[in-house]
Amino acid sequence: MTKPSIYHSQGYTCAESLIKSYNEEHNTDIPISIGSGMGVGMTVGSLCGAVNAAVVVIGYLKGRDSKLEQNDARQYSRALMTKVKDKYNTEICSELKRNKVGCDEIIDFTYDALNEII
Repeated sequence: MTKPSIYHSQGYTCAESLIKSYNEEHNTDIPISIGSGMGVGMTVGSLCGAVNAAVVVIGYLKGRDSKLEQNDARQYSRALMTKVKDKYNTEICSELKRNKVGCDEIIDFTYDALNEII
């Protein structure tokens, strides 16, 4: 399995990288293009694209198709967000960068956290 930071170094966005690695490791077919608009904190320094992509993967795997179903994805998303905030005190791209957290570090940490949670 190729680490998402390697895909990032090849030109994929942080979100695309995370999804691509997840597909490769888990034999899923989540469209990588879903992450294309998420890089650099949704292009404005907001929610980290890797974190956002991990939540998208959670939704894909644990989400519901009807409002009548229980929404299990929420508990997994909360667990992911808690892991990121416990480690970095933020999930906001511009704040991560200001705190000298590099993209490769947050991408790989988020990917590992996703795998632990799922």
